Amino acid sequence: MSHKITLSTRDNQQFEFSCENQQNVQDAAEAASLYPPFGCKSGACGACLGSCEKGDYQLDSYSQEVLSVEAAANGGILLCRTLPKTDLQITLPYDADSIQQTLNAPRDAEIISIDKIAERTLKVVLQLQDDPETGLAFEFEPGQFVELEIPGLDLMRAYSLANTANWEGRLEFLIRLQPNGKFSEFLQKTPIGQHILVHAPSGAFVINKQSSNPRCFIAGGTGLSPFLSILKRMAEWAEDHPTHLFLGVNNEAEILCQEELTALQQSLPQLTVEICVWKPEDNWQGFIGTPVDAFKSYLEKNGVENDVYLCGPPILVEASTTVALENGINKEHIYSERFVAA
Repeated sequence: MSHKITLSTRDNQQFEFSCENQQNVQDAAEAASLYPPFGCKSGACGACLGSCEKGDYQLDSYSQEVLSVEAAANGGILLCRTLPKTDLQITLPYDADSIQQTLNAPRDAEIISIDKIAERTLKVVLQLQDDPETGLAFEFEPGQFVELEIPGLDLMRAYSLANTANWEGRLEFLIRLQPNGKFSEFLQKTPIGQHILVHAPSGAFVINKQSSNPRCFIAGGTGLSPFLSILKRMAEWAEDHPTHLFLGVNNEAEILCQEELTALQQSLPQLTVEICVWKPEDNWQGFIGTPVDAFKSYLEKNGVENDVYLCGPPILVEASTTVALENGINKEHIYSERFVAA
C-alpha cells in the first residue's frame, strides 16, 4: 500500500508523490526526483525538519538535540525518519527553490590551505578540480552546506560554506576541532594537496528575501560560517538591509574572523557586530555574556520587528528561540540551523 505525501513550502508551492509502506518520506521524495534539503539521513543533523499538519505516521529513532520531545509532540518531524501510516500533509520552512529536482555528482577538490584562526578552529580552503560540464564554477545559495567526503576512509561530514558562489572553484570552511573527532584528526594530520570529495550543496538556511524586516544573526563559534557567506553576498550586491550579528565564544582565544567582519562593516553601513565573550579576561572591553543575553538586550531596546536567524549548538538555538518567542517575535520569523559535534 502507498500513501500520498503533499509537501507545502513557505512560498505556498506544493509537491505531491507516493510513499510506500516502510519507506521514509525523504527516500520517497528522492524516488520521485525531488530532493528536499537533507544531510545525514540518520536523524542526527536536523537538515530535513518539517511539520506534519495532517495524517498519521511513525518516527524512527533520531537525536532529540535536533528535534525536541516537545516539537515532535506538536507535529515536528524529520523527513528521513518519517514512515507514513496514512496520507500526509507536511509543511516545510523554506521556499520551493530549495527543493532540487536533480542531484549533481560529487566534485573532486584539493585542499590548498589549512590555517588555525582561533583556539580549536581551522579555516580550510578547497580548490575544485575542473569539471567537463561545469568547469570550475560551483553554484550554491549563501547559508547552504555541503558534505565533505574523504575517499577510501568512509568519512563524511557536513559543513556550511563561509564564502559565496564563484567561477574560480574556491570553497571556504570554518571547522571547529572536536575532541576525538575523526574529521578533526584527519585535518590535523593531512598534508596540503590531499584530495577530497565535495557533495552537492544542500540546506534551506537561507535568507527570506520576501521579508523587509531587520535581520538578527545569532552565531555560536563556527556557526558564523553561513552568516559570513550571507553577509559577503549582501556586500557583493550592495544590499542596504539593517542587520545585527551576535557572535558568541567562550573566551577571547576563540574569537574568529574579526578582520573579515570589520571589512564587511565597512561595505555594509547598516551592519552591526557584537562579539559576546562568556568568560573573558579582566581587560575585555566588549560584551560579557552569551549571544542570547545580548540578543535579549537588543530586543528590549529595539522592539520585535525582526527576522531571527540562529546557527550553532542546539542549546544556543533553543535558548535564542525561547527569548525570541517570549519577546513577541512570531515563530514564522525564526530560522535556525543547529549542529552537533561529530
